[in-house]
Amino acid sequence: MVLEIALARLAQERAMWKKDHPFSGTCVLALSLTSVFDPPLFHPNVFPSGTVCLSILDVQKDWRTSLTIKDILLGIQSLIESPNMMDPAQKEPFETLGCDYFAFSL
Repeated sequence: MVLEIALARLAQERAMWKKDHPFSGTCVLALSLTSVFDPPLFHPNVFPSGTVCLSILDVQKDWRTSLTIKDILLGIQSLIESPNMMDPAQKEPFETLGCDYFAFSL
């Protein structure tokens, strides 16, 4: 029963994905990342480990089974562009953003 539900959900996800990607085919992409960021991202909602502090990623907050990968990625993109000052993960970026937005945005 659980397998049938999971397969049906995957079929729905694929159908929704195809609506946003009307052309078929594959694209081979190779990335070689050599830059090291320490901390990974100077952002009030990103922990020093690189973990993102986002309510839709927290089961005790806004996470739900109907979220898609697209929803999560758009949520992260929105959070990076517009930090959530009500739920900071790091003190230094939080204080920098609160005191001097221009310095933070560099």
